Amino acid sequence: MALEQQTEMSRAETDSVLARNETGVLSLARDDEPYAIPISYGYDAETRTFFLRLVSTPESEKREFLSSSPAVRLVVSEESEPEYRSVVAQGTLREVSTDEMTVERIEQFGDAKRPLFEVWGESKTDLRIQLYELDADDVSGRFIELDPSEYA
Repeated sequence: MALEQQTEMSRAETDSVLARNETGVLSLARDDEPYAIPISYGYDAETRTFFLRLVSTPESEKREFLSSSPAVRLVVSEESEPEYRSVVAQGTLREVSTDEMTVERIEQFGDAKRPLFEVWGESKTDLRIQLYELDADDVSGRFIELDPSEYA
């Protein structure tokens, strides 16, 4: 199927893709410099809010980008031949302080599959675990059904 024949997904379809999956690529931008990382997420379809638990070391690029309050995009994709779906959410990240933690919020962050601990090859000091919400200003999705004969 040609690119111009892609099908835009409805809100229900994009929410379904986001609910079925738990990982994506978070892209952050600062000035002209991009940064992208694979992440896991929890998702509330009603409010279109994503819940992220991000771990960084003091010298990490991730921590530098996160401290600059960057604009972000989260890309989630899935493929099962001959179908391909992708969802892009864009918005802003907001760090959630421990003062704001309620039972409901803790449950939402629990949907992010990233473990509460990480295993590193070497000992790491000063790991910082930050909780973020991504309030999506825009969520869009595309569906493509590939013609298997074109790729044989």
